[in-house]
Amino acid sequence: MLRPLLALALTGHSATATPHKPITLSSTGGFQTGGRTISAPFNPNLTLSCDHGYMEYFLPAHPRKTSLVMWHSSSTQVWQNTWSGGPGFKDLFLRRDYPVYLWDGPRVGRANWACEPTAYTPAYTDTSNFVAWNFGPRYKQWWDDVRFPTDDDAAWAQATSARYVEYDTRANVELHARAAATAADSGRAGRHIVYLTNSAGGLRAQLAAALASSTNIKGIVAYESIGYVYPDNINVTAGKGGFGPYVVPVEAFERLARVPGIQFVWGDHRAENYSFVAESRRVAGLINRLGGNARVVKLGEVGVRGATHIPFADLHNEDVADLLDGFLEDNGLDGYADGDEDDEGGEEEVE
Repeated sequence: MLRPLLALALTGHSATATPHKPITLSSTGGFQTGGRTISAPFNPNLTLSCDHGYMEYFLPAHPRKTSLVMWHSSSTQVWQNTWSGGPGFKDLFLRRDYPVYLWDGPRVGRANWACEPTAYTPAYTDTSNFVAWNFGPRYKQWWDDVRFPTDDDAAWAQATSARYVEYDTRANVELHARAAATAADSGRAGRHIVYLTNSAGGLRAQLAAALASSTNIKGIVAYESIGYVYPDNINVTAGKGGFGPYVVPVEAFERLARVPGIQFVWGDHRAENYSFVAESRRVAGLINRLGGNARVVKLGEVGVRGATHIPFADLHNEDVADLLDGFLEDNGLDGYADGDEDDEGGEEEVE
């Protein structure tokens, strides 16, 4: 059940807001996962380890059993702070005692050792990103209720510069999904994993769940997912680019449908005829017909208004976090590690 939000106080949170309780950690660190080793064509004795993903982890002293793997489309920065510099989802959920993992997929961010040549060409996308990130209908025409500090030029500069190079191709979708599936199957991020994704990360997480051989992936919460996975028995034509549709064998789609809880979350300025909203409803229906548990949530319909494409970085991100709290509780994912004898939590899995 989606819990209603009552009497929401949609106020911004800045870096100097009322102090929160301290975050007490048992350990922090990071590790590589997935990838492969290749040999130089001119000398097989020379090798390169490449195409791995990278996890940075933060483990509370008294952890819950569920690990939140925060999967960006732009950069890990979007999980660390609000647009105004206030606490992001990383700190909000560490204070709730959830182990937090920040994920860099292969060839981006801190996992940028590629097994193939890559190239970067400046694309001058700040203007187009304004609309793509749902700040308003056209450049610098903000939605009246947008939860962004619209009069803060420094915040806009931070938003547009906190980016990694993205490779939105089918091959890259598969590369990221395989690395994430390997990470989930390894257990190093715990045995109860919820992928929190944004934008093009949503497609990659869906495919990772379809590829994973374990049952460690317990949930996917996809904020404004751009791209969807379909089974191969419903006459959907696979897309040629990096935003889907992505078609998998029906048995792989059934693995996605067995993930205990899935949410596709949209801001209130996304129309029902927006193509990816329509796709999210179709895929949720396909999952549910297989006995799964997928829902589409429009934030405006539950009292969270003015959301951008990255609602967990908005000035009301604590209200968005409250919705995630409800999802975790409703799916039995909010228990503590020491209360579940069958689970070791994230803490002992990381060396």
